[in-house]
Amino acid sequence: MADRLMRALAYDGQVRVSAVICTDAVETARKRHDAFPTAIAALGRTMASTLLLSWGLKGEGSITLRIFGDGPLGGIIVTGDAHGNIKGYVQEPQTDLPLNARGKLDVGGAIGKGDLYITKDIGLKEPYTGSVPLVTGEIGDDVASYLMSSEQTPSVVSVGVLVNPDYSVAAAGGIIIQAMPGADDAVLDDLELKLQGARAVSGLINEGADVRGIIQNYLPGVEVQFLEEKEIQWHCNCSYDRISGLLKSIGVDELEDMIEKDGETEVVCHFCSSHYHFDRQQLEALLEDMKQDLQK
Repeated sequence: MADRLMRALAYDGQVRVSAVICTDAVETARKRHDAFPTAIAALGRTMASTLLLSWGLKGEGSITLRIFGDGPLGGIIVTGDAHGNIKGYVQEPQTDLPLNARGKLDVGGAIGKGDLYITKDIGLKEPYTGSVPLVTGEIGDDVASYLMSSEQTPSVVSVGVLVNPDYSVAAAGGIIIQAMPGADDAVLDDLELKLQGARAVSGLINEGADVRGIIQNYLPGVEVQFLEEKEIQWHCNCSYDRISGLLKSIGVDELEDMIEKDGETEVVCHFCSSHYHFDRQQLEALLEDMKQDLQK
């Protein structure tokens, strides 16, 4: 099933729904970071959540989720944009824990206690960042807590990653269901009843459900207005030029010291693990550019 994101409305516009399948993108992340099952489950859930929260982004808008806990996984950072691009990394990708008491990958245990930060850049003067303490570390619960605390929006967030015995990603995705301001109590009561029978998103995807099928499984018998469907893809915008700019930002003295001591350097992108090597000649050219810029 191709990676897709679907936006929809239900209950005559009183409920907003998004569903995402991001199996291929999460598998790409696993390969690039050589991530073990618990780590890729955590990263994949964060990637799915980021995509689900990208509603309303336009142009060059972006959203970044950062999770910092005291567990062995360390931090997780994921960034998505208005075009369906997603990238992310986990600080300790070789983290893997025994299954939890429910027989599931122990994402909460791997993350531990900490905080969730969400930064939205929608083209205003400054991006907005909000944060909440982690509730369970299971990602979905924590994102729902953020939406209630920061945006006063009651939400159900279900995200999941199913991992094969060979560590490859069998299914990854999620769904978010949000009550719009002023939603009728009868709608909320009916929604609560329907969600009691909902199945795990990763299981639905693994059985072949598309994004419409995920929504219909969670809202059986409800008339749904499907609004927008877009492709999702792993994409990192790092490049030689961007890394060159990063090296210039360290300053003339530091770059001169690097040339004198090492004569070369290699920079690794955290998001995609691409390696960028700069030899002495390239570093000297960057240094000359910096000096010329200072003289202008």
